[in-house]
Amino acid sequence: MTATRFTDQLNEQIGHEFAAHQQYVACAVHYDALTMPQMAAFFYAQAMEERSHAMMMVRFLLDTDAPVQIPGVAAPQSTFADVVEPVALALAQERRVTEQIHALTRTAREENDFAAEQFMQWFIKEQVEEVATMSDLLTVVTRAKDIEAVEDWVAREHGGEAEDPTAPPVAGA
Repeated sequence: MTATRFTDQLNEQIGHEFAAHQQYVACAVHYDALTMPQMAAFFYAQAMEERSHAMMMVRFLLDTDAPVQIPGVAAPQSTFADVVEPVALALAQERRVTEQIHALTRTAREENDFAAEQFMQWFIKEQVEEVATMSDLLTVVTRAKDIEAVEDWVAREHGGEAEDPTAPPVAGA
């Protein structure tokens, strides 16, 4: 049985993941409105990835007979001053999620919940990738002289990424 303290935190994290989904949709819409299709597609994909993370957590709770509570989320920031602000916000969000993932892993370890700790390992790896990606993207959008350079970089560096076969199962998939 999954530890109650871990279950409570994971249910809270489901809300954080859905909030990240909404925030990335808002970022994508911003870029879509600026006719930046590569950036829009990148953030739409990021949004779906965050939703999948939430649903992986739901699946884990269901598989371990733990209660699932889907929390509500606050409205995301939907207006941005320029092309840099959404990426800076995304990097800050990914750093915050990394701290949350580490706290969940710490709780699983403290509770001797080996299945929960093992489940969290994939998310630790994922957060290293997410922070690195957003950090690189922030560097590119900050130094780029024009929108085409940003679009070209995103198309070159983030087009056609394959699914991770080691990812936990997604509820409803």
